[in-house]
Amino acid sequence: MSESSFQDDVINELGDDRLTEIASLLGTDQAGAQDVVSTTVGTLTGGLQEKAEGGDDEVRQAFAEVAQPPLQGVSTLGGGLGGLLGGGMMAGVLSKVSKPVAEAVSKKTGIPAATVARVIEMLIPVLLAVFAKRAADKGAPSAGAPAPGAAPGAGGGLGDLLGQILGGGKK
Repeated sequence: MSESSFQDDVINELGDDRLTEIASLLGTDQAGAQDVVSTTVGTLTGGLQEKAEGGDDEVRQAFAEVAQPPLQGVSTLGGGLGGLLGGGMMAGVLSKVSKPVAEAVSKKTGIPAATVARVIEMLIPVLLAVFAKRAADKGAPSAGAPAPGAAPGAGGGLGDLLGQILGGGKK
C-alpha cells in the first residue's frame, strides 16, 4: 500500500457501497464514479497543497494537526477535543475549498457544480480518514512536527509533512 496514490487510498476507503452511491448520484457506473472521485480528489489536494505552500496558515495548521498523534483520555469522551483539533480544522478547510473545487471539476467534467459539491460532501469524512491513516502510517515525526496552533516552519518541514500525507505531490 506504500506505493498507492492518494486517490487510490480514497477510493479504497470509500468501498463499493459508497462508490455505488456516488455513481448513482452522478448517473454513471462505478468506473465513471472512480474517475470523478480521482479528478475531484486530485483537484482538492492540489489546491490544498498550493495554499499551504503559498503560506495559508489555516491550511498549514490543519495539515500539521492531522499529522499529530490523537489525544488520549479526555479526547475520547464523546469525540470531544480529538475531533475538534484533528479532523475539525481540516474538515473546515475542506468545506471552505469545496465550492471552488466543485466549479473546477465541473469545468473539467461537464458535471454540474452542485452535483460535484454533493460528491465532495460525501468525500470529506473519507478524506479525513485517509489523511489520518497516511500521517500515522508514514510515522509523521512528532518531535519535529509543529505544535498544534503553530504554523509549520519554512524549511523542509511543510514539504515533508505534505509529502507524508499526500504521498509526494509537488516539491
